[in-house]
Formats: sequence, structure tokens, C-alpha cells
Amino acid sequence: MLSIQETIRPSADLRNHYNEISKQCREKKEAVIITVNGKGDTVSLGYEEYKAMKARIELLEILAEADEDVKCGRVAPMKDTFDELRSMLKEG
Repeated sequence: MLSIQETIRPSADLRNHYNEISKQCREKKEAVIITVNGKGDTVSLGYEEYKAMKARIELLEILAEADEDVKCGRVAPMKDTFDELRSMLKEG
């Protein structure tokens, strides 16, 4: 399980110390939670970490759909599936 380190900073820090927050997100791969009036408002995350997180979420969604297909009996023999794919590739 991947765990992202988090830091909490007030919104004034985003305005006054943006470069420091950006570096913290990129180099330390930390999520910085920005607060407004003491309450969580926004999360800043390095771009590479964001892309990796998004890819993990997309994969989990695909796996959840596949799990649901299996539970509902929407399955086919592997041989039939690969034969169909080969046929589509030859036509396409």
C-alpha cells in the first residue's frame, strides 16, 4: 500500500512561500494540505505524484469492474476471447 506523507499549511503560505511548497511536493513527494480558517481547503501535489495516483485509481476502477463482471457471471473462456481478438486484428 502506498502512503503519501502529508503536511498542513495555512493558505498564506501558498501565497508567501509558493516555491518552498512546490519544492516540497516535487522533491519530497509530499501532499501539502492548504487550510483556510483552520479547515482543510485544497491539496497541492507534485505533477508526477498526481499522474501516478491517477493511474493507480484508474487501474483500481478497471479491476473493480472486472470483479463485478466475474460476480455477475459475465465471463467467457479465455480461448474464445483471444480467438475473437485475433480475428478483429486480422480484419482491422
